[in-house]
Amino acid sequence: MVGSVRQQSPPKAVVVGGSIAGVCSAHALISAGWEVVVLEKSLAPPTGSPSGAGLGLDPLSCSIIRSWLPQSELLHSATVPLTIDQNQATDGEKKISWTLARDENFNFRAAHWADLHALLHAALPPHVLLWGHLFLSSQFADDQPSVTLKTKVLQTGEIIESVADLLVAADGCLSSVRQCFLPDFKLRYAGYCAWRGVLDFSGNENSDTITSIRKAYPDLGKCLYFDLGSKTHAVLYELLNKRLNWLWYINQPEPLLKGSSVTMKVSEEMIKEMHKEAEKLWLPELSRLMKQTKEPFLNVIYDSDPLEQIFWGNVVLVGDAAHPTTPHCLRSTNMSVLDAAVLGKCLEKWGAENLCSALGEYQSARLPVVSVQVRHARRLGQIKQGLALHDHPPFDPQEASPEEYRELQQRYIPFFAAVPQILQTVGREPNEETVYM
Repeated sequence: MVGSVRQQSPPKAVVVGGSIAGVCSAHALISAGWEVVVLEKSLAPPTGSPSGAGLGLDPLSCSIIRSWLPQSELLHSATVPLTIDQNQATDGEKKISWTLARDENFNFRAAHWADLHALLHAALPPHVLLWGHLFLSSQFADDQPSVTLKTKVLQTGEIIESVADLLVAADGCLSSVRQCFLPDFKLRYAGYCAWRGVLDFSGNENSDTITSIRKAYPDLGKCLYFDLGSKTHAVLYELLNKRLNWLWYINQPEPLLKGSSVTMKVSEEMIKEMHKEAEKLWLPELSRLMKQTKEPFLNVIYDSDPLEQIFWGNVVLVGDAAHPTTPHCLRSTNMSVLDAAVLGKCLEKWGAENLCSALGEYQSARLPVVSVQVRHARRLGQIKQGLALHDHPPFDPQEASPEEYRELQQRYIPFFAAVPQILQTVGREPNEETVYM
């Protein structure tokens, strides 16, 4: 028809990995006008599994997530406040604790991994996230600005081929997409593992265990507790719906992992031994909490030296695929949310026709930040675990100076409250620091 304008179809992105980083990427790219499909190898959404446990969201991540939800108040109702960041020392022999450093203006929110994932997943359009789809390979044609992916449908065994303008690798620290470009890449074992668990005390709010833990940790419900012992530390905070989330880091040689997971299978004997050691090291209230937690599990802690690049052509890394990190700075989820938001804004700014420029800006905005945060998280883990440091002797909570206590706090992470310039339109919280980049 004369004078008619041909309507172009939106550019298409395929996201490999349907965890938090993957669903955040889907939201950000859809907001930027892209058609998105997320491939997740798990057969179904998580349903109360503890394997994700608890996480902390910083103010900027909360603002970004709220912008993706149909009602912004949904995030508030699915999380609880973490307004205090407290580091304290425990003498396992005397069974006493004392405060080392306390920040009463922390302003984070605590969520269960499965709750946050469900919230983000429910806000996506139908059929964006494809469960039971295993990424197999990707191919690139020199004469075509696209990527061809092969995927296996696990329930049927069918092999599907699809073409996209952009491949987003959100498949975690063991990323198979990243391995295609960096075949010699190796994760770095941190020197310790973490026992983790979530105690559901609904219906038992007045039990001796809960009454005593609230006396020993009086700010539960609004405080992120770090409990430092001799060459070990534990973490404790409350989640929504009467749940207490805890972690306990133990120095040990690197375990032999089987399969493609950093979560180890544990035996009843291993759990019993963990309970015995907890009784020796921690306050009786905390060791009792650990003992009453059903199905505790063991994470092997890894990170990596920062990558030199996080995109190749029309393939880009986000989340733990881009920057495996130890968990001590609560960065993993927050970096994933911020990666997705910055990527979406860069794509919106440059358009699909300038994909290389968009991914280049994403890389230049994120790499300097995540690199120093990964290294800071590594150092903080070494400090709290009493491991060797290059610039001073191992940290001892009973002998450290006030200056050393200060370094334990979350707010001294580099770029703690900085906002990327490209995200200045996202709702900012009061008292956030100057933008960067």
